[in-house]
This record gives sequence, structure tokens and C-alpha cells, in this order.
Amino acid sequence: MNDRPATQTPTPLTPMVKAQAVYKRFGHIEVLKGISLEVQRGEVVCLLGASGSGKSTFLRCINHLEKIDAGRLWVDGHMVGYKQMGERIHELRDREVCARRAEIGMVFQRFNLFGHMTALGNVIEAPIHVRKMPREQALDSARELLRRVGLAERMHSYPSQLSGGQQQRVAIARALAMQPKLMLFDEPTSALDPELVGEVLEVMKTLAQEGMTMVVVTHEMGFAREAADRVLMMEDGKIIEGGTPEAFFNNPREERTRQFLSKIL
Repeated sequence: MNDRPATQTPTPLTPMVKAQAVYKRFGHIEVLKGISLEVQRGEVVCLLGASGSGKSTFLRCINHLEKIDAGRLWVDGHMVGYKQMGERIHELRDREVCARRAEIGMVFQRFNLFGHMTALGNVIEAPIHVRKMPREQALDSARELLRRVGLAERMHSYPSQLSGGQQQRVAIARALAMQPKLMLFDEPTSALDPELVGEVLEVMKTLAQEGMTMVVVTHEMGFAREAADRVLMMEDGKIIEGGTPEAFFNNPREERTRQFLSKIL
């Protein structure tokens, strides 16, 4: 990690996510090549691009599942994975990283639910053991969250008794149970049968309407058109284009964006 970012104090005007010239390598392969981006509070940003363009890696860097090699990255005014003391930057201890990560919800392609726990058990697990929430409070919150995602009648079902779409909605409720400031979605519908995609996207649209800050890696163009405030195109580890959904889809500037859209629309 190089560069020396200035200390930021979170304010209502502080971007929820701020990336400055972020680089990430895996061995000799440079996956992110100087990503700079700001995501404002309450904004929904969709990242598009072909497989291998760096979208998922960037998402994982935001919550420090991957360490960046160079650049600067903040969530809510706090450096991701690091702290500044005077002129020096120090990596946070694992416990401190986990505490920061608890404020960021992430939903993956695979649901990663605990198979031996009911939907309700999956949702209350982290609030009780990570946030030390009283069990009854966690149960009340989990019941309400499962109701919000349309699973009030399935809260005592085990993952094996749920469809893929239902499991993903449990995963969203589980992430929301930690009361996150920011939600990250890494192609949350890509593992679902086509007829199950809509029910997950409806939950995500509701979150967007409620003002949740979201960064979404997706190939669901309808969702990007309807729910996003901005749509960004990634190619070869860089953001090559971005704008409102109307501008992005109706009048893309870059030839690579036009090629990409022509194949999926």
C-alpha cells in the first residue's frame, strides 16, 4: 500500500465510497489499473462489463476482502483496511477490519447460507455474535426483515427447502440485519434460474427506493435502467465510461461500450 491519504472526517457530504487511483494485482496480472470513483450517500451505482474486467475484484476491495496494492480507498470517510497516524499509514488489525466490514453488507453470486440453520437462524447469527445484539431484539429484527423480502411464511424453513430466489432473499435479509451503511451486490442473480431473477431484483429495487447506498455488479440491464442513478462500464481494469442510465444506454460514447451493449440488449 503506498500513497499517503489525508485524514477525512465523515460528514453528510462525505462520499460513502471514494476510490483514488486504486490498483490491484494477482501475481504478475494487474486486475485494477487506477480506479477512481465516488459513490454518494443514497446513490445506486451499477458496474457493467465483460467477465475479467475487474468488477468483482473492485467490489471485494471496497470491504477489504482483497487488499489494494496502491491508491486510496475510503468508505464513509474511513480508509479501508488502514488508518493514518501522523505521516504514517498502518494496516488495521483483523478485529478492527471485521468491525469496519460489519458496516458493509455484501451479497454474493452464491448464497452461502448455513445449511443447518433456518432462514431465521441465518439472519440472527451475525447480529447476535458480531454486534452482540440481544437475542430477542435480533429475532424481532430478523422477522421484520424476512417479511420485507417476502419470506414471512418461510422463516422456519431450511435452505434446502427454499428455491434459489428465496435463498438469495434470505442472504439479502442477512446482510441487512447488520444495519449496514452500504450494500454491495456481486452479480446476485447470476446463479438463479431465469424465472427466479425477478423476485430478487424486486427486493433490490425496494432497497434503492428506500435510499440504501448500493454498488451493484450485474448483467441485468433492466435493473440498471430502472434502479441505478449511474451506470459505469469497466474494461481491462479501468472505468471507461459512466453516466445516467438514459445517457449510458441511449448514447454511449465509447465503441467498446457500444459493442458490449449490442451483444446483451
